[in-house]
Amino acid sequence: MLGERTAEDIKMAIGSAFPTQDEPVAEIRGRDLVSGLPKTIVVSAEEIRKAMEEPINSIVDAVKTTLDKCPPELAGDVMDHGIVLTGGGALLHGLDERLRHETGMPIHVADNPLHSVAIGSGKCVEEFEALRQVLVSESRR
Repeated sequence: MLGERTAEDIKMAIGSAFPTQDEPVAEIRGRDLVSGLPKTIVVSAEEIRKAMEEPINSIVDAVKTTLDKCPPELAGDVMDHGIVLTGGGALLHGLDERLRHETGMPIHVADNPLHSVAIGSGKCVEEFEALRQVLVSESRR
């Protein structure tokens, strides 16, 4: 059994969404669920990847579903320019490669993925009049 903080540290240190060469291992300390005593084990990046497979598959499926629902013009733009990953998930090693492999689309990680959503929202507020021109109102849907 691990604490949430330890699990997050392991994910950030050796977690990945796609296999790589020379995958790292990590020594982790937790509590043995059988004996209840503290225990140290060594885990591989592959084991961590398998543990994260379900949420990673959810991300991949959401991207595929969104691409499937895109209007043809937007799909063409995405094919030309690619998908930009933002947020903390964009920092997961190999997520860009996994999405590239699964979708065949160019995938880019934002320069500052942890702050890019907030920065983009701020720019929308600053330039709201320009944004208003591309927004679709409820009555036009």
